[in-house]
Amino acid sequence: MKAHRQSPSGSGIGRTPLFAMAAACGIAVANLYYNQPMLGLIEADFHGQPTTALIPTATQLGYALGLFFLVPLGDLVQRRKLIVVQFIVLAVALAITAMAPSAGWLVFGSLIVGVGATVASQIVPFAATLAMPERRGAAIGTVMAGLLTGILLSRTLSGFVGEHAGWREMFWLGVPLALIAAGLMFVTLPVHRSASRMRYLTALKSLAHLWNREPLLRTATMVQAALFGAFSAFWTILALYLQSPHFKLGADVAGLFGIVGAVGIFAAPLAGRIADRRGPHFVVWIGATLTLVAWVIFGIWGSLIALIAGVIILDFGAQSALVSNQHIIYALDAEARSRLNTVFMTGMFLGGATGSALATIAWQYGQWPAVCILGGLFAIVALCVKALSRRTHAAT
Repeated sequence: MKAHRQSPSGSGIGRTPLFAMAAACGIAVANLYYNQPMLGLIEADFHGQPTTALIPTATQLGYALGLFFLVPLGDLVQRRKLIVVQFIVLAVALAITAMAPSAGWLVFGSLIVGVGATVASQIVPFAATLAMPERRGAAIGTVMAGLLTGILLSRTLSGFVGEHAGWREMFWLGVPLALIAAGLMFVTLPVHRSASRMRYLTALKSLAHLWNREPLLRTATMVQAALFGAFSAFWTILALYLQSPHFKLGADVAGLFGIVGAVGIFAAPLAGRIADRRGPHFVVWIGATLTLVAWVIFGIWGSLIALIAGVIILDFGAQSALVSNQHIIYALDAEARSRLNTVFMTGMFLGGATGSALATIAWQYGQWPAVCILGGLFAIVALCVKALSRRTHAAT
């Protein structure tokens, strides 16, 4: 096999490795959502074991732990090796999950699956590092399109496989997919050694320093946390809304909305190219505004067509802002991109979890109108944070 050459930062990245990174991101992040539509099937297999209810929580907790403890390693070690090893760990975790003899083992496997899935957050900053500065937005957008495809189509795939083949078979299917991604990354990615000599514990401690030092990081994180809260609120309640007397539609239709939402993946590369030309802040404003428009549509028109139109606009808005906010933070410090991504993604993840929790409460007390108000408020918060940040920077 041809030896991999050392690749300096910002030297450019070819189409083949870029698309390979996009595919690997989608494969990795999809594992976070496989269990959600199959939870009923899993509970039926482990009847009388209430621990199964913890499976989605364990996966998300594992993802949070991986974000905090593993993603900073990208600034300290050889990234290609780290990415390959993490995919192998993910494959092992999926095999443990597929073979789980009890609900406890299934929860443990789900926790490790969540940890391994954070390899997606190793790949995105690596793409930003390899890309030339004037093409960084486009590179991030392409990789994020792959990641978003994984998020949006994962539930549709797992629901179909789980229903027709079984939930264990879905996790077994994930094993070769993870190994294929590992091989793809080994073959296509260049060797890139970090110039940092920072120790691991020092890197973890530096996360707070980066938050305090970089106002643009704080703004990007808070804006994206609010927008992801609005995004998560919709997807958390969608199945319940479709099953309500207003529509009387099943969970299979809710799964198909993932395919509709996948139209929004085209926003990622488009937003990246616009950010390269007009600047990422401009695109963040557009993304936050589109998110608000989507929730206005959801609230005013109660038809299925409005839902379809709104979900496309919502995905365009949230994903455009995500790509552009990452464009902003990766330009702050070339040697700290993985740690910057740790702070950013952890904040975004917390915003999404908050959106899901509050949306559940809103649905219980006010049904869909209350959820629409909540989603709109999240978008307004994002716009206000961006406006206050702009005023602060103008004053200084």
